[in-house]
Amino acid sequence: MSTRKLGSLLPSYDRPEDGPRPAPRLSSGRDDTCPICKGKGYLVYDVPPGHPDFSKAVPCRCTQARLADERSRTMFAVSNLGALSRMTFDTFMPGGIGLSEVERRSLRSACEASIAFAREPEGWLVLMGGYGSGKTHLAAAIANQRLALGHAALFVVVPDLLDHLRSAYSPTSSTGYDERLEAIRETPLLILDDLGAHNSTAWAQEKLFQILNHRYNGRLPTVVTSNLRAEEQDPRVTSRLVDPDISLVFEILAHDYRAAGRGAANLSTLSLHNDQTFRTFSKRSGELDPAMRENLEGALARAHAFAEKPSGWLVLTGGFGCGKTHLAAAIANHQIEAGRATPMFVVVPDLLDHLRATFSPSSMTTLDKVFDQVRSTQLLVLDDLGTESATPWAREKLFQLLNHRYAARLATVITTTDSIEEIDKRLRSRMLDAARCTVFALAVPTFRGSETQKAEKQGARAKGRA
Repeated sequence: MSTRKLGSLLPSYDRPEDGPRPAPRLSSGRDDTCPICKGKGYLVYDVPPGHPDFSKAVPCRCTQARLADERSRTMFAVSNLGALSRMTFDTFMPGGIGLSEVERRSLRSACEASIAFAREPEGWLVLMGGYGSGKTHLAAAIANQRLALGHAALFVVVPDLLDHLRSAYSPTSSTGYDERLEAIRETPLLILDDLGAHNSTAWAQEKLFQILNHRYNGRLPTVVTSNLRAEEQDPRVTSRLVDPDISLVFEILAHDYRAAGRGAANLSTLSLHNDQTFRTFSKRSGELDPAMRENLEGALARAHAFAEKPSGWLVLTGGFGCGKTHLAAAIANHQIEAGRATPMFVVVPDLLDHLRATFSPSSMTTLDKVFDQVRSTQLLVLDDLGTESATPWAREKLFQLLNHRYAARLATVITTTDSIEEIDKRLRSRMLDAARCTVFALAVPTFRGSETQKAEKQGARAKGRA
């Protein structure tokens, strides 16, 4: 088969190579109608009876344009994008509002991935983050971009999708359940917003699994947004969402832009420790005796190994200024430099203040939401455990937090000036589990005010003057 044009204004269509050259049979009509088809909308081959193309009608260019316009309007209506038509890449702010550098970086990466996906949808794109972080805007922008290019895209909020399927059981429904399910499973591009926000009944879980499993097996382009982390989803869904062979997963760390200027809590303070990396960590070679130098190098090696492959717990103990916070921050910064999921770095007393603040009537969030954000983060760095106010409430919250991470085997770094014997006995029992936790005591004096620090400062000033 080959494709040839009949005149510069006629549409392309297929015909046999060995058949006679077809010509359109034009009907007469009014002067203000289409000059090609004269208002009929279709053209037919002028070939003798018995020819494979005899009486075959092909749409005229005017009909093709009308059908394309109708398809575009239908896709837009089905895609539930009426209220989200303003959400495009042009109206998205990749720098966010009032974000730290770490948050901006995560948002910018997700934005760049979304633009690339809209240009050429392949595999799955999974956007995770809190409320108001921008993930729905990016998902809607992908849909709007595809529709603008004339391609099909179905954007649907998961609870609405389940309601759409349930309504098919109604006696007044114009389409059957099987038809609706098949249309969703086979749509060229499916965008599921707010996975996890639905009422998690057995029926709902089963329907979502059927949809996602079908698209996973068929490698059909799919975008998923969720406020929940992957491990909080149905395990069957999780295994597909995080499959690196088909999925790109981005965790957007940006806090709710709608709460900017209204006391929105930004838990992680890693941006305050950007300069604390493994490269800037001082080994204090000319200051420490051999035993202390060996101890410090051992701590550095343990921290670097954990940063390369975060697993279980790493507990760093030692006096103030010995370098444990620097090493903990270096582990977190290493994850960012390596392009992995951004960790959360939080000082324990500050964490408890954030949790207490949720009880305020003016709080923009809830205790459960903040608590869950911390306990489920992929890599958590808790700095200065033991300096908090040791009230029963504080002890209980810290135990709940760390017990969850212990049971879920989530990577955690803890620094403390307390010895292990001084830690709450419930936490101590978990820290002493050698299969999941490494405890390293830094036996070196404070670095602050040391001769090494003074020498490094003088060198930095000299370099700056040069």
